[in-house]
Amino acid sequence: MSAAAEEIRRLLIAGVTSGNRLPPLAVKLLHGRLLRLDLLADLSPLLLRALSSSGVHLHALRLHSLHSSPSQSNLTLPFALKSASRLPDPLPAGEQLHAASVKLPSHSNPHVLTSLLALYARCGLLRHARAVFDEMQCPSMVSWSVLIAAYMDAGRVREAVAVARDAFAGGMRPDSFTAVRVLTACARVTDLGTGEAVWRAAEREGIAGSVFVATAAVDLYVKCGEMAKAREVFDKMPEKDAVAWGAMVGGYASNGHPREALELFLAMQAQRVMPDCYTVAGALSACTRLGALDLGRQAVGMVDWDEFLDNPVLGTALIDMYAKCGSTGEAWVVFQQMRKRDIVVWNAMVLGLGMTGHGKVAFALVGQMEKSGMRLNDNTFISLLCSCTHTGLVQDGRRYFHNMAQLYRITPRIEHYGCMVDLFSRAGLLQEARQLIDDMPMPANAVVWGALLGGCKIHRDAELAEHVLKQLILLEPWNSGNYVMLSNIYSNSGRWEDAAKLRLDMKAKGVEKVPAYSWVEFDGKVHEFRVGNKSHPLMDQIYKKLDELGMEIKAMGYRPTTDVVMFDVEDEEKEHTLVHHSEKLAIAFCLLTTRPGEAIRVTKNLRVCTDCHTVIKLISRITHREIIVRDNNRFHCFRDGCCSCNDYW
Repeated sequence: MSAAAEEIRRLLIAGVTSGNRLPPLAVKLLHGRLLRLDLLADLSPLLLRALSSSGVHLHALRLHSLHSSPSQSNLTLPFALKSASRLPDPLPAGEQLHAASVKLPSHSNPHVLTSLLALYARCGLLRHARAVFDEMQCPSMVSWSVLIAAYMDAGRVREAVAVARDAFAGGMRPDSFTAVRVLTACARVTDLGTGEAVWRAAEREGIAGSVFVATAAVDLYVKCGEMAKAREVFDKMPEKDAVAWGAMVGGYASNGHPREALELFLAMQAQRVMPDCYTVAGALSACTRLGALDLGRQAVGMVDWDEFLDNPVLGTALIDMYAKCGSTGEAWVVFQQMRKRDIVVWNAMVLGLGMTGHGKVAFALVGQMEKSGMRLNDNTFISLLCSCTHTGLVQDGRRYFHNMAQLYRITPRIEHYGCMVDLFSRAGLLQEARQLIDDMPMPANAVVWGALLGGCKIHRDAELAEHVLKQLILLEPWNSGNYVMLSNIYSNSGRWEDAAKLRLDMKAKGVEKVPAYSWVEFDGKVHEFRVGNKSHPLMDQIYKKLDELGMEIKAMGYRPTTDVVMFDVEDEEKEHTLVHHSEKLAIAFCLLTTRPGEAIRVTKNLRVCTDCHTVIKLISRITHREIIVRDNNRFHCFRDGCCSCNDYW
């Protein structure tokens, strides 16, 4: 080969195989020199690669069509297909190349098939791509990755995960990009088994230390509810960015671990990692669950206020937090100031007003929604029906439920039926609630039957409750609340033997009663209280304070409501049990540690009992305090001996 040809060859090899893109003009000049030297056939594979890598795709395809040879097709076809796939309309050229390749011995070459697979994937022709893939005897990692990415890009995540499952079962060795994509796909469809196989492969390949791969694994475990495994991966990460911290904070919040979410959020602050909006939204969600208003305000201070006003995700989280911590006024201020209000923001405010006893205001706000041009959706009507439930507005609830389908053409979901059953049940319309369940177009779930069971307890219909419980046991035999509620009904009716038999049945099935907890926030910490737990350092003073309050309210005519106690014991012992209910312990703690006149906020995991409701009303009168209690059903705002629920809960 002449010196000129050797120089061209050196330039091509240096410019292409090193990954450097040659300027298109330089490639064309080299092409001209090769033509003059009559050496194009010998060096056309290198030149074709140079043209394709340099973005001169039409020129590359012309070169391939004029100067390609069958003997070199395994070298030239992959680059011709790559150039075809980069055209605005890749399919015509791609199909011509595919048709030509079938006649050549190189058609079964894995590089040719992989390039053809990539072309069809880029065109979105998944059926063609899969057919090419199935021709491969031993698909490479690149081939598997291209097919997985094709399904992902088309939004067919389950198929992508199924392909990945086969790939990793066959020993696929992923790179970081593929591992992240597959872990993300597994998280979206909560496929823990395939996701863990990918994670183990990433560990074997030494890429698990990548912040992107590890964060994707954390997200997988979070989405699958495996918080212990998520924390294990998170703790081992050599470096953690804001996305990794946010995944853990949001994961704890969404998986029912609000205290851990807040602890990690505070640790994030200590590490001086600035949270993104999704992390702050997760922290606000945790504050919402715990009723930790001051910690929520602290989280708000970490983000520019304009972000709350312009970001519906953050704005909704803040409105929800303020409303569910009993500060509806602050929620309203945020709502009024928001510059971007989507339907989710409006619905959050409607729900917040309804659950805090401002049902009529919620109805007026829906009128404003319509005037502003916002179209009501199915979640709007859930908020409206919840407002009716919390305020006992049966006729309004009936009207909204009817209008939803007749005027707005929104088909009721099971959640809407659940709201109506709850509304009827609380109002004592148990037979109407039962009839609605029978008329539903879908089978009732545990939430719907549970709403009817709650009404049976309020109105002491043990016979109907027994029927409901049979349905609930079929749906969730592990849920102790169903057994406890029926046992309470038996106890209130004096059916002690039936109550005892039910407790024995619970024990035989290994069903344990969910303990009642109450939380309060003080001095940047969340304090937890439950009956019988004396670990709190101020417990002696708390009991003393409760004794003092007990004497004062008895002087006002209070008598314990002992029929709410589950067990068949003497009245004196019942009174002792009632005195130390968790919400009373929490309120006594707040009276000891907060300033006179300061509002008290308590969150409880179960429903407030009748006796505690009566006692807290009296305490609010004695101490001249506003006491806000949020249980698992609704809000109670106690002022001067009255409650915002009007004794309807």
